[in-house]
This record gives sequence, structure tokens and C-alpha cells, in this order.
Amino acid sequence: MSLIGATTLGWDDASKRGVVLWKAPRNIKYGDNIVVREDEYAVFYRDGKAIYYIDRPDRYALTSINAPIIGGLVKLLTGVVQSAEVYYVQRNPFDGKFGSKQPYQFRDRDFGMVNLRVFGEFRYRVKDCSTFINRFVGTENYHTAEEVEGRIREQIVVLAYDAIGHMKDRGMGVADISTNLTTIEQIVIQKSKDHFEMYGLEIQKISSIYISIPEEVQKAVDAKASMTVLGTDYMGYQTGQAMRDAAKNPGSGGNLAGAGVGMGAGIGMGAAMGNSMSLQRGPGGTEVKIKCGKCGALMDQDAKFCPKCGASQVVGTPCPGCGATVPADASFCPKCGAKTGGGAGGKKCPTCGKDLGADAKFCPACGAKIP
Repeated sequence: MSLIGATTLGWDDASKRGVVLWKAPRNIKYGDNIVVREDEYAVFYRDGKAIYYIDRPDRYALTSINAPIIGGLVKLLTGVVQSAEVYYVQRNPFDGKFGSKQPYQFRDRDFGMVNLRVFGEFRYRVKDCSTFINRFVGTENYHTAEEVEGRIREQIVVLAYDAIGHMKDRGMGVADISTNLTTIEQIVIQKSKDHFEMYGLEIQKISSIYISIPEEVQKAVDAKASMTVLGTDYMGYQTGQAMRDAAKNPGSGGNLAGAGVGMGAGIGMGAAMGNSMSLQRGPGGTEVKIKCGKCGALMDQDAKFCPKCGASQVVGTPCPGCGATVPADASFCPKCGAKTGGGAGGKKCPTCGKDLGADAKFCPACGAKIP
């Protein structure tokens, strides 16, 4: 039952999508009707605070007939001030996104001062509608859903930065952020309980959190991770990168310089690897011994023959012109150009046909005696 001239106020379902707060276009008065649905609260607001709210779905006529049900509100509306503003608040949870406008300055032990930005998603709901209205409408003077959610986003960014600072105090560095995102999410949720209770809100979920790092710092983080995997230092990593780039561009500069660098670097690495496998290092990393290629015995670096098995450590034959050691099958000395007698000008093994030096006694390939 309603009085003559009474108005029925209600929140149209078609306008609810994505809206947490809606203010009725006119004040409620004694004798009006109010419709409250299952997914909403109706909050009556006057003199800067929420004076009454209805959370039971029904259609209410604000008359003395309904006094046992909404007697407190009817009594208020029959006093000196006989009207009140009506705010509808949704009870369903909402999903939103947050992102930082200003960077968080993170002081890292390896990379110095790094500017971080945080982004993610959150789910929230109104837990206490009276506190919610008093805080946002009464204190903040917000009247739209956009203003309310904007404030929620700002506060979640503050909590996210607080969580990052907490993890930093526990030893987290920039390179460790990606492996600690789930922990940061949980810290934000935990801190939000006390923080958002004063707003009448509950943060139910923080997800898809992403912390952006400046591009140059990200490259440095990736390089450090690669060095850790490869077990090398910065100089070794840079050398490897230079070799890779040279190998990718063999004709750079319009000449064969790129090819020479690539090939030379490759040869240098091969020699370094060979030496690292054959050399034994003493205190301070000094190279003091080499291994015999035949029996593996240790010997001085300048030894020509193995002291254990007598095997020659010189690979090749001496050049008749300059005395330099050249490969056994070389036809000319790479140092002075003199003909050595190897290759086509030397002997051939009668058993396997391999080209041999002029003074070869045995074939190194099959072991046959050379006449």
C-alpha cells in the first residue's frame, strides 16, 4: 500500500552491469515505495552518514503499516527532515585491473636503482554497505562507480609496492622477481584485509600480477642468467657473444674481415678448450703441466718427449728451410714457403695410400713400415 503521489524507487537491472554504486535520481520520502533485489543493498543517507540500510529482497512501502519491518526508517522519515538520499550497492563481486602511474624505485645490489611498474587484476566485493557509503560518499565525496574503483586501484598499487619492499627486505633482487610473483600476490591479499576493511570492502583475489623492468635492465638480467647457466664470468660471456655475432656476419664490412674474426675466434676457442682439458693448474691458476697425448702422464710444457712412454710430443716434421714444425703431409712450409717433401712430393704408404713425408719410416694411419 502507498499514499497518493508516492513514488517507487528501484535500480533497473539493465544499468547494473559493471556498476557497484548507483544513486537514486530523487530522495525517498515517507509514503514512497522502495524495491530491493537479492543482489543489492539499499542504503539511506542523510546528514553526511548512512542512517539505515535494507539487505532483504522485497518491495517496501514506507508507511506506518510496515513499521514492524522498517520501523526505524519510518520513524526517521516522519521527523523534522522527511526525506533521505538512496544509494544502491551491488552485493556481487567485481573484477578490475590495476596499474601503477608512478614507478617504484627498487635499489638492487647488482643493478643499482631500478624503476619498476606493477600491473595486475583484482576481484572485490562490498562487505559492509553502511561503512562503504560512509567512507566513499561521506568522507571522500564520491558519487560514481568510476571514482570508487579508481580509489581501489590506487590502494592496491600501494599494497603491491609494499609487498615488493617486504620481499626486498627478505633478500629478493630484480633477477628474482619473476619467481616470486605468486608470493607477492599472496602478500597483497593478506595486507588488504585490514587495509580495505575501513572501506567496507573485501579483496577476494589478486591475479595476473606483472612487474615491468626497464629494457636495458631486463637484458642485463637475461645475460646474468645465461652466465649462471654456462658457468662463466662476464668476460667469457662477452667473448662468446662476439664470436656468435662474427659467425653470423662473415662478410661484414664488404671484405673477409668478418670471416677472419669468426674463424680466428673459433680456432682460439678450440685451442682454449683443448688446453683447458689437457692442462693442470696450480695455486693461483698458473699453468704448470701438460698431459702426454699417448699415455696421459704429466710433463713440463716445453717437453718434446714423454718421460714415461717416450712418445714424441711434436706433431709434424721440421722444415728443411727454417726448421719450423709443419704437418707431416704438408708439401710446403707455411712459415717460409720451402718445399718440405710431404704431400704429393713425399712418399705414399704402400698399404693404405696415405701421403707421407720424405723421411717417414712408418705410416701414422695404418702403422705399415715404409721402405
